[in-house]
Amino acid sequence: MTLRLPSKLERPIAFAHRGARAHAPENTAEAFDLAVKLGATGIESDVWLSKDGALILNHDGHFGLRRKSIRNQLRNDLPKTMITLPELFDRVPSEIDLSIDIKDDDAMEPLLAWASTLEPVHRGRLFLCHHDWRRLKEWRELDPHVRLIDSTSVKAMNAVKGYGGPERRAYDLAEAGIDGVNLRYDEWTGGMATLFHRFDRLCFGWDAQHMRVLRELLRIGIDGLYCDTVDLMMDALAAHEDKGTPDEPTV
Repeated sequence: MTLRLPSKLERPIAFAHRGARAHAPENTAEAFDLAVKLGATGIESDVWLSKDGALILNHDGHFGLRRKSIRNQLRNDLPKTMITLPELFDRVPSEIDLSIDIKDDDAMEPLLAWASTLEPVHRGRLFLCHHDWRRLKEWRELDPHVRLIDSTSVKAMNAVKGYGGPERRAYDLAEAGIDGVNLRYDEWTGGMATLFHRFDRLCFGWDAQHMRVLRELLRIGIDGLYCDTVDLMMDALAAHEDKGTPDEPTV
């Protein structure tokens, strides 16, 4: 008998990691469009600021054989396959959530300035992730509507002696108005998810690339999944939903 734990969300968000990168070149319009066609309810990418202030979606901030830095290039000098965050936002249906990893801290204030032009309900579709929750706390003061997610690890939460580990982090995130935490799939347990849910924080799990991993994360009540293979992720979500309400024991 296996107990299924409830998610905080009516339906966990299925984030296509860098678009449907298992089927198309990552972080391209093709990959993002395909992710939507395959049923993803969220899109994940990383943002960097170009030399002229464009919010470019790219994983590591470099491109080409010579690994040129996006920060040193004008928007018009970048490959045509690269798109900006506003372009992605306009491209996807209004019900799609966007998880954006802030790889370049200088991009955050321009991003929030752009987000401020959106209706609050659409700003709420933006989940902005960063590895330093204290920076997220500072950014929360600039915008009350975007969602902020602490991308961290259990090791990092336990790194400071006397800090208090995950329970203290859950408390700090709640006090700072940071919406949730993002851990690699193998750091999640039912107890860890229950802890953060007790503080009313969302629980996201990244690098969920196999059916058994996706099923287990859904079973323990994870609120958001990140996967390269969108069709596999949607199959896992459909199977999970077919088994009834989250708190029903299932064999």
